[in-house]
Amino acid sequence: MKKNWKVCLSSVFSIFLVVWITGCTPQSTTSSTTNTSALAADNVHAVVQESPHWSYEGNEGPEHWGELEKNFAACGNGQEQSPVNIEYTRLEASQTQQPIQVHYTNTKVSILNNGHTVQINAASPSNYIVLDGTKFTLKQFHFHHPSEHQIDGKNADMELHFVHQSDNGSTAVLGVLIQNGNENKAFSRIWSKLPTDVSKEAALEEINLAALLPKDLHSIRYSGSLTTPPCTEHVNWIVLEQPIEMSADQISRFATLFPNNHRPVQQLGTRKLTTDHQ
Repeated sequence: MKKNWKVCLSSVFSIFLVVWITGCTPQSTTSSTTNTSALAADNVHAVVQESPHWSYEGNEGPEHWGELEKNFAACGNGQEQSPVNIEYTRLEASQTQQPIQVHYTNTKVSILNNGHTVQINAASPSNYIVLDGTKFTLKQFHFHHPSEHQIDGKNADMELHFVHQSDNGSTAVLGVLIQNGNENKAFSRIWSKLPTDVSKEAALEEINLAALLPKDLHSIRYSGSLTTPPCTEHVNWIVLEQPIEMSADQISRFATLFPNNHRPVQQLGTRKLTTDHQ
């Protein structure tokens, strides 16, 4: 009888231990609900993951994204995916497209390494762009190495993406190509705090967001998608024609953290590439 009590007591303790451990284990941040463009804009690259469900290489690389999860299906079978190769021979001058209006100010931001990129979140909703009469508020910006978009088949050294969202949930991404050149002092505060490991959000000093852009805001536009899972489509892409420069050292410091965090170009298909040049 005493032996049976010991066995029962041991079994109860084992069950309790399993339940307690399960309850303390970090749960996956992936949701089984349908992703909307609005949620995707807020969350693209935003979740810090100790073991990323997707990556840029191997069995969880871009060619397999569409197979990893139901919500990632567009990565494999979407018809308007990004990035694309921008061929200047395919550009069409638009008679109605207006140059993008950028309203960026000095803003307090926060920075994190989310395992996929370095992301900077804007603390103030006062930063926005106006695209053909619609206001899109800046949510965050992040970097890719090398560039995701190509120009006539060639990648730039890096690419900067400013992710915006309108009041009705539409997404607009402003892409800026980065090429090797002079040191870019506008990024000095960000580069001095580059998180080397996956990190929590950390506050940065106020930075001048407008100084991160080139002076010439002429752009190329097309309808595409987010370039990371869930690859949500119906994203308004604005790729600035004029690149910015960073020094070889600045580019190298980011490349040390992310040797390759770019998605290969996708088929443009019948989509149009339009320019605001008349």
